[in-house]
Amino acid sequence: MTALLPLKTQPGWKVRFVDYPRQFRKMETEIMETIHSVLSQGDLILRRQLLDFESGFAEFVGTRFAVGLSNCTDAIHLSLRAAGIKAGDEVITVSHTFVATAAAIHHAGAVPVLVDIGDDHNMDVRLLEKAITPKTRAIVPVHLNGRLCDMDPLMTVAEKHGLIVIEDSAQALGASYRDKRGGSFGAAGCFSFYPAKLLGAFGDAGALTTHSEEIAEKVRSLRDHGRNKAGDIDGWSFNCRMDNLQAALLNLKLARLSECIARRREIARLYHERLSSVTELRLPPPPGASGIYYDVFQNYEIEAPQRDKLVSFLKEKGIEILIPWGGKGVHQFKALGLSDFELPRTERLFRNVLMLPLHTELTDDQIEYVSDVVRKFYGC
Repeated sequence: MTALLPLKTQPGWKVRFVDYPRQFRKMETEIMETIHSVLSQGDLILRRQLLDFESGFAEFVGTRFAVGLSNCTDAIHLSLRAAGIKAGDEVITVSHTFVATAAAIHHAGAVPVLVDIGDDHNMDVRLLEKAITPKTRAIVPVHLNGRLCDMDPLMTVAEKHGLIVIEDSAQALGASYRDKRGGSFGAAGCFSFYPAKLLGAFGDAGALTTHSEEIAEKVRSLRDHGRNKAGDIDGWSFNCRMDNLQAALLNLKLARLSECIARRREIARLYHERLSSVTELRLPPPPGASGIYYDVFQNYEIEAPQRDKLVSFLKEKGIEILIPWGGKGVHQFKALGLSDFELPRTERLFRNVLMLPLHTELTDDQIEYVSDVVRKFYGC
């Protein structure tokens, strides 16, 4: 799933939303050695580095298989096709997500059906059964900002109605619910390695995870123009392969992912420590607030009254922030034809939501500065 774009960059940011140059400098020697190794061997497409990454990634998520792909959008699209979703089927998801989630459903020939969100900004699972019709075939829960959806009741509803579950885990790599990691609950999990993600490539990349050998094999064929192991063509398909260079670089970073997650959780703890006294704000739960969730804080998404004035104030102070998806849910983009859905909680969120900088290169001093500027705005 394509990452969110920050507000227009200007020279002299004191705190960047994502600091790519600093991230590169931390691993420059290892990165350049990896690039040299791949290119000097001439391993570019569907070679050993990709297989190694797929194996390590499946082990990390806790599934039998992983399939490297061009991006998360293609992962969702191909997993829906591999799971048998057809034209006219209905697939339930949310509007509080990047358009890619709904687009993948649409391009699989299905109809997106949108339900509202709960207080954690994820799908309100209590609304699922009301959205089910005889045409419903699947649910695509979107695990946002590093927190998983409430998966036990969701899987219970899916099993009761015989529905396929495809997890959009683009923002939740490493997050868990009752000690089970996102991407390992349903028929497939779909991940983004856009550069700003917890595990970021140097360009676009994604992956699918699954316990099903059948789905894994179908997606391997679908990603490569429909070619199967024998070299025959199973049907019309696409070119959605992850290249070996990205796979090798991702494998390098995968070894440090737990360290990255630990730092993100520490940053979230520090934000909560410094901002929880600002009564106007609605903050995400701090790390460890609920025993059943292990959050990885892909983003630090807050609800803030006077959001637009706060945004201007932060920019004036050199703090680069982000309003997700231009401040609109999927159903609010008229060209998509989904405006008939009534989603009051989602619409209220988009009037107040913004994301503060949160990345592993963020220093404690920068966290303190951002927090102090927010507190000053609210007179604290």
